[in-house]
Amino acid sequence: MTDATSYAAAASARLDRLWQRGRDFLGTRTAVMGGAMSWVSERHLVSAISNAGGFGVLACGSMAPDQLAVEIAGTRALTDKPFGVNVINMHPALDQLIDVCREQGVGHVVVAGGLPTGATLRRIKDGGARAMAFAPTLGAGRRLVKQGADALVIEGTEAGGHIGPVSTTVLAQEILPDLREVPVFVAGGIGRGEAILSYLELGAAGVQVGTRFVCATECVAHPNFKQAFIRASARDAQPSVQIDPRFPVIPVRALANEASKRFMEFQRDIIARVDSGVMSRDEGMLEIEHFWAGALRRAVIEGDVENGSLMAGQSVGLVTREQPVADILAELIAQAESALARRASDEASLGEVAGVMAEPPVGAL
Repeated sequence: MTDATSYAAAASARLDRLWQRGRDFLGTRTAVMGGAMSWVSERHLVSAISNAGGFGVLACGSMAPDQLAVEIAGTRALTDKPFGVNVINMHPALDQLIDVCREQGVGHVVVAGGLPTGATLRRIKDGGARAMAFAPTLGAGRRLVKQGADALVIEGTEAGGHIGPVSTTVLAQEILPDLREVPVFVAGGIGRGEAILSYLELGAAGVQVGTRFVCATECVAHPNFKQAFIRASARDAQPSVQIDPRFPVIPVRALANEASKRFMEFQRDIIARVDSGVMSRDEGMLEIEHFWAGALRRAVIEGDVENGSLMAGQSVGLVTREQPVADILAELIAQAESALARRASDEASLGEVAGVMAEPPVGAL
């Protein structure tokens, strides 16, 4: 066996050990979760991720319970591998959606869009599924674990869609060294295998990747939507701006276009209507959130990339072409393993140099 082959084999084994906890938790060959993206993460992309060795996650979004049941059944018809369902904490039919997951035998339910209550986590677990939740801080993560969360996701501001204020790297440093009770998956801005490796070595059980999968061959997103991603750079993925503190709108990261500009005008119009008494503050907040739901479908499904929402993470600059899901995963794994193999080779070379330097000079006693 050559040195290069030996280093490659050792690198593969090392990567397997690093994400073993995540693989065991998900029941998959790799500990790469697919980010749940509304209108994008449906049965075709989700099943493709799971079939390729990752863990696909259906985006429930605003689906009604009966729609979710159909989508779960459709996904199961395309894969016999594990996959999960992402539900939104503020959904008015949250309990019924969780019940659908139980009836359909879903093994993992991810709660997004706010911190779930203990009752929500218990309902998931009582149905036989593992409960996952997003932790924005170390304190929140610890509370979620005490309430029964089986695993956590920490997502930085580099992610696409609705985002928090803290970067992935800072969240990882804050949470991973001190929260070991449950598996923690890192998300936000991950587009290469070297980044995956760095978080695994910091203590992550695995990662969640969204933006890289948008241009998968199996993804049903409109060709115009995919081309917008392929043309974009990291700097094009901009967060929306809140213009009135009375309306604490959660920022949305998306590629800048006419819809982004129109959102600013839309906010002003809603605020004016609230101020005039035409609608309540809560109604106004709901209208603002509905803006993004409709705009996203317009872009993803209809291909209107100027008037629709192009939600994308900053890793969009690393999306350069359309690829099958299996190739995307293989590329990420190869990058992580190559980094490990290079390190082993460098360490061996340094060891040889140190050995030579430690040898006594010729003729010395």
